[in-house]
Amino acid sequence: MSNESEADEAEQDDVEESAADAETTEEETVEEETADDEASGLQDGDFVRLAYTARTVEGGQLVDTTSQEVAEEEGVDEEGQEFEPRVVVLGQGHIFQAVEDAIVGSEVGDEGTVTVPAEEAFGEYDESEVRTISSDKIPEDDRYPGAHVDIEGEHGHVETIIGGRARVDFNHPLAGEDVEYEYEVLEVVEDREEKASSLLSVMLDMDLDVWFETDTVEEEQLVEDDDEDEDEESEPEYETVEVEQETLYIEATPQLTMNQQWMMGKQQIAQQLTQLLEVDRIIVQEELGGGMMGGLGGMMGGMGGGGGDIEEALEDEDIDAEELVEELGEE
Repeated sequence: MSNESEADEAEQDDVEESAADAETTEEETVEEETADDEASGLQDGDFVRLAYTARTVEGGQLVDTTSQEVAEEEGVDEEGQEFEPRVVVLGQGHIFQAVEDAIVGSEVGDEGTVTVPAEEAFGEYDESEVRTISSDKIPEDDRYPGAHVDIEGEHGHVETIIGGRARVDFNHPLAGEDVEYEYEVLEVVEDREEKASSLLSVMLDMDLDVWFETDTVEEEQLVEDDDEDEDEESEPEYETVEVEQETLYIEATPQLTMNQQWMMGKQQIAQQLTQLLEVDRIIVQEELGGGMMGGLGGMMGGMGGGGGDIEEALEDEDIDAEELVEELGEE
């Protein structure tokens, strides 16, 4: 083979390699643009204000709404109940997955309609959940067809009562129903206090006063000694240092104290709040004695939370703990 032929082949190989490189670069660029497109719009973790109305596909029965007008038309505008757009956190299961999937990637102002299948909404209808029980298990005032009853921790409605036996359906009233959601994305909520109050409203169905503060607290930290002999065993040393912690304060109310969700799951609620709001700790603050001891707070679990005990609160209020105990004992 001549030198000229070898040179031609080498040149051809270079051209093919350049074309392959260009094609690879083009594919990578398309993939990057696709990834950017997929990441655009609303994403998990966003606090979004939604307006929506949900109805059963068959029959058009109202399931839920944020519209006062719709509530009035359907006759469900009960006294004291407010119907207004709601704030949800995407990715936290605050709305049905099918609705959330439609919202993720969308923009403020977008509207849509989503059908949630029965199995993803309130479950398929289960004939085995319709059971015959002794009517003695039903309160006397509720022994009639259509009554809603709670029996041994299960909620159901009475179908029939004959003699001493009752036929009770323990399925969810909307079991087996596909649900259609009409929604509109109104805005992304950025205000931290509104985020916190909205989260508590979703979790506890309560409106609570909240606020944020940056507190300086004392914390025990391990002292590291680089010169210490690694083979020598010694007690770890700690030092007290002052650190700044971002704190979410929640005003305690009698309603909060008696709230069942709060009583049963306050640690889980605190964990969600610290993660979603990016705070170090949560303090539930209660006023006692007409404000004399305002600021006496109960410490909730938080990320990196320390301090917050009663002694520190008393010191902050310039109250001598021993004198207080003596006064209470005299009373």
